[in-house]
Amino acid sequence: MITLHHVAQARSFRILWLLEEMGLEYRLRHWNFFDKSLRSDEFRALSPAARVPALEIDGQVLFESGAIIEYLLETRPHLGLLRPPGDAERAAWLQWLHFAETIGQHLANLTQHHIALREEWMRSPTVMRLEARRLEKVLEVVERSVAGHDWLLPSGFTAVDVAVGYGVVIARRFVPPRLLPALDGYYRRIAARPAYRRALAQDGESMIYTRDFYPPPEETQP
Repeated sequence: MITLHHVAQARSFRILWLLEEMGLEYRLRHWNFFDKSLRSDEFRALSPAARVPALEIDGQVLFESGAIIEYLLETRPHLGLLRPPGDAERAAWLQWLHFAETIGQHLANLTQHHIALREEWMRSPTVMRLEARRLEKVLEVVERSVAGHDWLLPSGFTAVDVAVGYGVVIARRFVPPRLLPALDGYYRRIAARPAYRRALAQDGESMIYTRDFYPPPEETQP
């Protein structure tokens, strides 16, 4: 049995969604981002960096979401969500898979400043404004791609739409959807997928992003 260790709204949602897209049986174990349980010896035995996801599968534990995506698809390739070596779209597939981490780094910085750093004096308004703008710029790369076809690859939906799509979903908390209309259409196609809706129903109580939108602080005049 596959076991996914998961925190609601965190990057482990990518794996939850992918498991649903693949139609695999799994057990879901929820953890809390704020109660320090991720730092416990029990969880660190699964994920040494004390982060989700952690996936127990095939007698081993994987704890990096990009690697989990590749492993799931390479060991279960018949589902059509991978572009294997030799495929004409292989290079583009790999590039999008890793571009998801480019989006993720800006989301992580914004999440840190808006949410994890709870006291105003801990936050940097300059960093918050800068990261929101940087996130918008990397989303423009996705915008240009999905303006030409429904999914990131011309051939159709693959696992890279899960990897990047999660970032697009969370990015709506920091970048107004009206700024990128093609990306908004992409989000709506994601939100209509039955597997996405099933994963969302199991995601758990919102504990990271409790507001629909987190605007950058206004720049004060000297």
